[in-house]
Amino acid sequence: MREFDYERVFDVSTAVALLGDRPGARFLGGGTNLVDLMKAGVERPELLIDVRELPLDRIEFTHEGGLRMGAAVTNSDLAAHPDVRRHYPALAQAVLAGASGQLRNMATVGGNLLQRTRCGYFTDISKPCNKRAPGSGCPALMGEHRNHAIFGASGHCIATHPSDMAVALAAFDAVVSYESAQRPDELPLSAFYLPVGDTPHIETALPPGALITGVTLPPAPVAARSRYRKVRERASYAFAIGSIAAALDVEDDVVREVRLAFGAVASRPWRARAAERVLTGGPVSAEAFAAAADAELAAAEVLAENGYKVTLMRNLVVAVLTELAEEITR
Repeated sequence: MREFDYERVFDVSTAVALLGDRPGARFLGGGTNLVDLMKAGVERPELLIDVRELPLDRIEFTHEGGLRMGAAVTNSDLAAHPDVRRHYPALAQAVLAGASGQLRNMATVGGNLLQRTRCGYFTDISKPCNKRAPGSGCPALMGEHRNHAIFGASGHCIATHPSDMAVALAAFDAVVSYESAQRPDELPLSAFYLPVGDTPHIETALPPGALITGVTLPPAPVAARSRYRKVRERASYAFAIGSIAAALDVEDDVVREVRLAFGAVASRPWRARAAERVLTGGPVSAEAFAAAADAELAAAEVLAENGYKVTLMRNLVVAVLTELAEEITR
């Protein structure tokens, strides 16, 4: 690691102003991703601005009945919070699936959203990577890509986003609040992550120098009956090779509302809108769940080694929705 400056801040405006004065600076939350990338030489900030002491560590209901989580809330506190577990159980499950206990004690909500891909070519500075060095190429296309994207990729990048938490947030239409030098503002999570296109190094729609201040979940009664399921290559702490956040509301054996989001299949959490449209207003059955999954997965673009994810995600959709349906009718 090369030398860097360090400064701790205690209010949002100071944090934003300090980053504006030092374009080579980075905000530091828990550091569970940034520090690793600094050790590998991928990130080389001139200054770390420690934002852990900002007054952004609360979880509270909104006036509309949704839930707001401050950007400095740790993953451990988020997963353990009774209102999260009661009203958005899939979110708590996703966070618990996301890392070891020690990492959850450090990692923050804001940092989780901004973590970078775990693609081996990105983290190895001896290899080319369009996300790390624009225009250098994407060796994963012809190299190791077993765990890479089947949706939304391009010839410039096929890496996946590693967050579990963001998958659950996508299913429940989360909104990201931030503050920039101009003003406070917000972005729906559906617009927060940018398509890969030919600029994979530009990952989010955050303005330059902006600081995430919180995430809001709008009221969603369907979320109270939700589940997160993660498949990984080993039982211990590992990143997903496929995951799903699902919520289901059924009346008289008809699907009234359904939410589906996939993880580890794209450069961002993948909201399964086509599957939701097929299911809404239709029957509750394994056959209907499979047909909805097929409608979503018809758009998948697979490479030589990652085609198994189509079958994996189909099975996840059927299994998790069947479990939720049985729970409802029990």
